[in-house]
Amino acid sequence: MKNKRQKQSTEIPVPLPSDLRYFEERRESLVAILQQMVEIESPSDSKPAVDRLSAFIAARFETLGGHAKLHKSADFGDHLQVDFAGRRGGKPILLLGHCDTVYPLGTLATMPCRVADGRMSGPGVLDMKSGIVLMLAAIGKLLDGHGELSRPVTILLVSDEEIGSASSRPITESLAKKSAAVLVLEPSYGPHGAVKTARKGVGEYTLKVTGVAAHSGLDFGKGQSAIVELARQVGQISKLVDVKRGLTLNVGLIDGGTRVNVVPAEATARMDVRIARMKDAAGIARQLRSLKPFNRKCKLEISGEINRPPMERTAGVATLYRKAADIAKHLGWKLEEAAVGGGSDGNFTTALGIPTLDGLGAVGDGAHAQHESIVLSELPKRAALLAGLIQEA
Repeated sequence: MKNKRQKQSTEIPVPLPSDLRYFEERRESLVAILQQMVEIESPSDSKPAVDRLSAFIAARFETLGGHAKLHKSADFGDHLQVDFAGRRGGKPILLLGHCDTVYPLGTLATMPCRVADGRMSGPGVLDMKSGIVLMLAAIGKLLDGHGELSRPVTILLVSDEEIGSASSRPITESLAKKSAAVLVLEPSYGPHGAVKTARKGVGEYTLKVTGVAAHSGLDFGKGQSAIVELARQVGQISKLVDVKRGLTLNVGLIDGGTRVNVVPAEATARMDVRIARMKDAAGIARQLRSLKPFNRKCKLEISGEINRPPMERTAGVATLYRKAADIAKHLGWKLEEAAVGGGSDGNFTTALGIPTLDGLGAVGDGAHAQHESIVLSELPKRAALLAGLIQEA
């Protein structure tokens, strides 16, 4: 039994505080690289801009010895894959993230990248250019003095995550199926940097109501208002919300009518749907498609689907979290976990049954907002955590 324990300790190296010191000593260089990335704007809808950032990142990884490959995309930025060989072979660890941001070109003019009071602010600094810098830092540390990683690592940085991942999803799923585990460098959760072990699934549905147009003064009685019908349907939809089950529906956009003196013949509502469990997807779809008009002279049409499955806290996810928590404990802090409402590409990989841990990125707040920023003192801790997980996952 004693020999067996010694063998396990040799095969699964546990990071020592010296790993943390390594990143502390290199913090300023990490901050400098991150500032360069933030100042290369990369909105999802600008292929040239995203491709510029991908080229910058690819060059950095190639300097470390990685093999960069671009998955070409006509409508979005090219998706960047970088492969590192490992001494012991086997399935790689997949480091997953994205290059695109929600901020339009020119945002830097009003929201410049700044370092002040121990924080860096700027468009995309938290979501998730700092996560990419952590990938670079962890890989660099694991290569330092060895020239080769102990195990294979694949990095995938997609260009369309902020707009649904339509073009990148097949690539993400294909690489995940070949991987031992997936580590997602999306931002951590909350002020203590919790990792994410569950995320809601995301869908969008559209309800279209068709009524009968009429002059609101001369023929009011002949009209059948699509807007009135839609308003009543929104009330019905709100009754489908079940917060305890993690099931929410939000009617976020409504459109209807042509002029104020016309009884509206058409009205539409677009809604965001979130589910905590995949088994609820069919149920909510059935309930929405079963809606009946209050006014029988109006017609209802429902379209849409759950397009991003939930990330459920599977046994594989829980195991990865425990490993991460052990690493953090050796580094001197308690790593918390959280279930969140937003989705990421980690939802896709978890749904395939691949062990996945999300929220391994930077600590900060204000994602997608004017005050988006990260806490710089947390970067060494997150880099050391990632380096340890690459070895142990």
